[in-house]
Amino acid sequence: MRGSLFLFQLFDVCEALDMETLSRLLGGPGPRRGVAARQPPQVQVWFEPPPHIHALGEIEFLPGEFFQAEIHHYSYGVACLRLERAFDLGWPDLVALSTRWVGASAAESAASDLIARHLDSIRPALLKPHGGFLTEDYTVVRLDPLPAPSGFLTAGELLQSAGGAIARIIRGETLPLSPEEQSHILASRLSYYPEDLLVAGWSAAFLYDTAGGADPSLQLIEYANSQLLEFRFYDELLTRTLRDVYRRIDEGTGMLKRWRLAGEAERFNTVRLDVQELTERTDNAAKFLSDMFAARLYQLVAARVGVPDYRRLVDEKLRTAASLYHSMTERIHQSSALLLETTIVVILIIDLIFLFRGKS
Repeated sequence: MRGSLFLFQLFDVCEALDMETLSRLLGGPGPRRGVAARQPPQVQVWFEPPPHIHALGEIEFLPGEFFQAEIHHYSYGVACLRLERAFDLGWPDLVALSTRWVGASAAESAASDLIARHLDSIRPALLKPHGGFLTEDYTVVRLDPLPAPSGFLTAGELLQSAGGAIARIIRGETLPLSPEEQSHILASRLSYYPEDLLVAGWSAAFLYDTAGGADPSLQLIEYANSQLLEFRFYDELLTRTLRDVYRRIDEGTGMLKRWRLAGEAERFNTVRLDVQELTERTDNAAKFLSDMFAARLYQLVAARVGVPDYRRLVDEKLRTAASLYHSMTERIHQSSALLLETTIVVILIIDLIFLFRGKS
């Protein structure tokens, strides 16, 4: 059986990338990659702006391990190292290959070193770079269609004959899985034609398709993981910000404390608005028009890797942040009103003192 192993190592490197500066630094724009519908061939889904693709050629990723490598740069601050290697294996060796690479810590470490060196060469294009990187990794095993007496093995026939092996490939397991677990894993599948198949898991996927037919699916898998990475970053940022604000509020409610709270409230609101803008930018990076299959494929992968869960967490924290900001401004307004009333009373007392002194 022939096909390709894909490793996606994603890093949240900065708040945003200046794509024009990036193109100049890397010697011009990378190829514009839209996600095309299968039939007809016109583009139905595209990225805006498209990721800049920097080809590295064949690299020795780990000692003795060679891959074709590209770095994909997304405008919202994500860099993805995409690695590809062809294979010609039977099912047992293919399961072992997946087990070796799914969630491999050595791969993440090597990818981190490579990305760190690459970022040094594109430093001017990084807007508000992050000190430490959040990371995501995903593995895809793509298998070429297998010949059958009637043409090619269909997705149904493939699942019936090799469902157990496919389930182990997706989970990175060498031992056989229970029928219940196999059924749960294989339920997250999608086909467009009878002879193609995608089965998505939370850390790996199995693609049964030609190299050309699988490319749109690979791009959407990468995009879903980049969204997961961004929402994880927003979730952690909001958690830290809310924790700091709660601590400031708990420090006391005196007059001076409330006045200091005004500056904190403005900084807090700036972070809240920045996160809202960044989430909108991430959401709008891929435009789905008439290709409903591409939209369904994205929704399947996004649900499996956890994008909707993190999106809900971010939305809930944004609502909490909005409520907290209104509470903080209300406290500040109350302090301002109290100060104004106190000032008026003091002025009246001074006026009365001078009035009675004049009469005496």
